[in-house]
Amino acid sequence: MNSFKKYLGAMIVIIGAIILICSFFCGWNNYNGVQLGAMGVMILGLIVYIMMNKRVS
Repeated sequence: MNSFKKYLGAMIVIIGAIILICSFFCGWNNYNGVQLGAMGVMILGLIVYIMMNKRVS
């Protein structure tokens, strides 16, 4: 379980990137909600990644 927590932020960022890639292939390029949602997920993942690494150090 500890190894899962270690990479949680990176996994959330990757999920945001997968959402962006899927939206491109599905043709949802013009929908700002999908783009902003994916950006929000990536920013959340970055914040979680920083917080987890700060706590470990």
